[in-house]
Amino acid sequence: MFDYFLSIRFEHPYFFLIILVFIFCAFFCKVKIPTYLMPHLNIFEQSRHKSLIITTILKYIVIIGSITALASPYKQLNTQLVKNDGIDIVLSLDTSGSMKEKGLNQENRNESRFKVVKDIVKDFIPKRVNDNIAIVVFGSSVMMATPLSFDKQAQNEIVDYLEVGIVGDKTAMIDSLASSVNILKNAKAKSKIVILLSDGEDNASKIPFDVVLKLLKKYAVKVYTIGIGNSNKIILNEIAKQTNGKSYIAYSKEDLNDIYNQIDKLEKSKIESNKITFKEYLFFYPLFFAIIALILYIYLKNRE
Repeated sequence: MFDYFLSIRFEHPYFFLIILVFIFCAFFCKVKIPTYLMPHLNIFEQSRHKSLIITTILKYIVIIGSITALASPYKQLNTQLVKNDGIDIVLSLDTSGSMKEKGLNQENRNESRFKVVKDIVKDFIPKRVNDNIAIVVFGSSVMMATPLSFDKQAQNEIVDYLEVGIVGDKTAMIDSLASSVNILKNAKAKSKIVILLSDGEDNASKIPFDVVLKLLKKYAVKVYTIGIGNSNKIILNEIAKQTNGKSYIAYSKEDLNDIYNQIDKLEKSKIESNKITFKEYLFFYPLFFAIIALILYIYLKNRE
């Protein structure tokens, strides 16, 4: 209980200075009332003296309670940091049939390309603590696996469920960029990026390449492209160049891991955190006692 009272703070402590005014007046502003000697009324004098003590106590409860309420007492519950400026990221992953191919992992040559990609992506996601991330997968068509979210654990769980061929065996790479832009166009982050990973040539997209490039530029989306093996380097380079991104080629698991690490270092979130303090205001309690004391004070005064 004692610790609870010690934890109470005041938003406007300067109101307590008013108490000094009342203390000063109590000593130096007394009203002089003429007295009359009535020796046969001692019993009434004693009763009046008791009433005076009670009304004086009530008066000071009213004063102190009102001033305490004005000082706005509160108890600080907790403090929360709110992010202002993270990055919105879309991870666009190729799940076409060619991602079944093996050999990317030199230490385990039976591991498919997509299994290697999943493991590296699952390492990458938790590093982006301050960022919104969405995941798009593409094959013959495009599917949003997760919307923009801060929930990194849920995203990694969804990555575990992704498989080659989940949206067909072809490669709709350009359409995946259009889908990524659609996710990012209404995002409020100052920086918006797509990390596009593919191991083949586009053979299933319905949206023209130049239309998608215009959309990427219109919404200021930067694209980092990652090609695996003998992918279409020309178009990946062009996408990165036109959007002020960067293009990479990975021939091994180590290459791919290094690429994601490089992108992680290049795209650092500039976070300015605002501090929000949650408070429990307590002014009601002294105000309540002040009002009750005032009512009793008026009642006793009217009885005199």
